[in-house]
Amino acid sequence: MRRIHAALMVTALALALGANSATAADDYVFDLVHSSVSFKARHLDISWIHGRFNEIEGHFSLDRQDPTKSTFDFKIKAESVDTGNKARDEHLRQPDYFDAKQFPTIDFKSTSVKAVKGGYEVVGDFTLHGTKKSITLNLQGGTEIEFRGTKRCGFSTALSVKRSDYGFDKTQIGPIGDEAKIDIDFEGTRK
Repeated sequence: MRRIHAALMVTALALALGANSATAADDYVFDLVHSSVSFKARHLDISWIHGRFNEIEGHFSLDRQDPTKSTFDFKIKAESVDTGNKARDEHLRQPDYFDAKQFPTIDFKSTSVKAVKGGYEVVGDFTLHGTKKSITLNLQGGTEIEFRGTKRCGFSTALSVKRSDYGFDKTQIGPIGDEAKIDIDFEGTRK
């Protein structure tokens, strides 16, 4: 009887530990070498200006058993804007555009996550130029691989934002179009 009781206790403990680890979320930190945020905006409605932000950071947590418990969070340093033209970049950091001194980061923090075909639909608070709005990111990806001893998982998404929705100087919207198209690609690592 004692042996049966001990065997049941061991089995129950193993099941409890297994259930705990099966539902635990996997936490990832952005691999900055393999993550990027790029954008483009119309110039005089005849061509596109392309750029990127060179400094981003972020992390995400994936609960594959219950995706609603997953989270995504990233920050972009506004001062790191880079269009390949030093004078234009300095102008973009000024108050009539990004106002990088007053609003040093562009932030996203998820408020809800659901699994969809090919990835996740992530709703969250997006703060740009001091204005916070709820947006939806359709993140494509999410497969984890192991490469050189490190577990990796990556996502891609694209979105459009209107600068006028985020308090940018309306007098500057003419030469540079109101809408900016943004591509976000990030790869996270975990041990």
